[in-house]
Amino acid sequence: MSTLTSSPPRALPDQKRIGMVSLGCPKALVDSERILTRLRADGYAISPDYAGADVVLVNTCGFLDSAKEESLAAIGEAISENGRVIVTGCMGEEADAIRAAHPQVLAVTGAHQYEQVVDAVHTHAPPSQGPFVDLIPQPSDADIKLTPRHYSYLKISEGCNHSCAFCIIPQLRGKLASRRIDAVLREAEKLVAAGTQELLVISQDTSAYGVDIRHEPRRWKDREVRAHMTDLARELGELRTQESRAPWVRLHYVYPYPHVDQVIPLMAEGLLTPYLDIPFQHASPKVLKLMKRPANEAKVLDRLRSWRETCPDIAVRSSFVVGFPGETEDDFEYLLDWLAEARLDRVGAFRFEPVEGAAANALPDPVPEEVKEERYARLMELTARISAEKLAAKVGRSLPVIIDEVGEPDEDGDIGATGRSEADAPDIDGAVHLRNVPSDLGAGQIVEVTIEDADEHDLFGVIAG
Repeated sequence: MSTLTSSPPRALPDQKRIGMVSLGCPKALVDSERILTRLRADGYAISPDYAGADVVLVNTCGFLDSAKEESLAAIGEAISENGRVIVTGCMGEEADAIRAAHPQVLAVTGAHQYEQVVDAVHTHAPPSQGPFVDLIPQPSDADIKLTPRHYSYLKISEGCNHSCAFCIIPQLRGKLASRRIDAVLREAEKLVAAGTQELLVISQDTSAYGVDIRHEPRRWKDREVRAHMTDLARELGELRTQESRAPWVRLHYVYPYPHVDQVIPLMAEGLLTPYLDIPFQHASPKVLKLMKRPANEAKVLDRLRSWRETCPDIAVRSSFVVGFPGETEDDFEYLLDWLAEARLDRVGAFRFEPVEGAAANALPDPVPEEVKEERYARLMELTARISAEKLAAKVGRSLPVIIDEVGEPDEDGDIGATGRSEADAPDIDGAVHLRNVPSDLGAGQIVEVTIEDADEHDLFGVIAG
């Protein structure tokens, strides 16, 4: 009697391979993951390089002119290296500009137009794998992830209802379109079951989740749950990893609406990561009005104090625009004074750039480039000093750290590792650098670390004994 033996899976005949270049924000990264997941289900393989790809997808960013230039450069590189390129993403709304720069592109589609980009791939690289294989749905045991296994972006909505003067996101991605709450929670549960230790909740406006569908309730498990940020946060806090611990749940793009106050106790209870990413953009009431954003900077300072009383370890990050048209030296000094009082944990800054189609382009009193640079430098100097002071206060403490990367042994056999504290989101915040870690430490593990030193942005420590 013969016995069955396992053998490596054979490559499908004539299987087409797709390359992907993904630019821009985490929301675009999620779009790239969904496109690749759909294509894999249609029988395509994924190529890690240009040479092995039958067609290359470039998922573009079109938020700023500098981002458009980066996107056009990436398209040019893909054409040079491969020659068969399909463009999608936010800059896809400017198909004429793309084709003027790169007439060789095979097709251009817009942001989150999944069906259109898949159709374009089918047209230019038909998934022919033989007369029998084509009749059988291809296996897809898990969605494709472009992030490490231990953290995942969870996109809860598309688009935005705001009309900020410097932004064209509603033109690129449309008005707010929230996902069903049960679909979001089902995806989160699946990701955690597959090994995700950290969920990063993203959208254009996380606080507005569900407004467009009147916070429609759906049945989840044994209860009704509303499509509302507070309900979503509470339910995500109930998830458990394979190790029976609560995953880190990090909230991004949170506008400071009143109901945000309700999620702070969840952070204090350990159900949510004590971290809020809030796009303040400025503090001067005059500039906020020009930006067409709420001018409630004084109330925000009061709320920051209240949040820190409820959850002392909460980390607040934000981004600010310097050199917005009409910004005077007094306005900028107002912003610096506000930041000195707010003492945010993490701050990013951008020099204002005109964006084609943005209302801000028509505003009078543009700020000269040299003034923008000088103000940007002053803001970053202040916020770096605040960050250094706040990080120095953590020296001597023991903090949970999620491991992102483990290095190779040095000449003495010592192994270092890099991770992040609860105050650090991947790719945008700081890091925790560990010395002398055990050889069996792996990415995704969460360990207690004794902090030994700090600089302006990062922490340094050793795993607690």
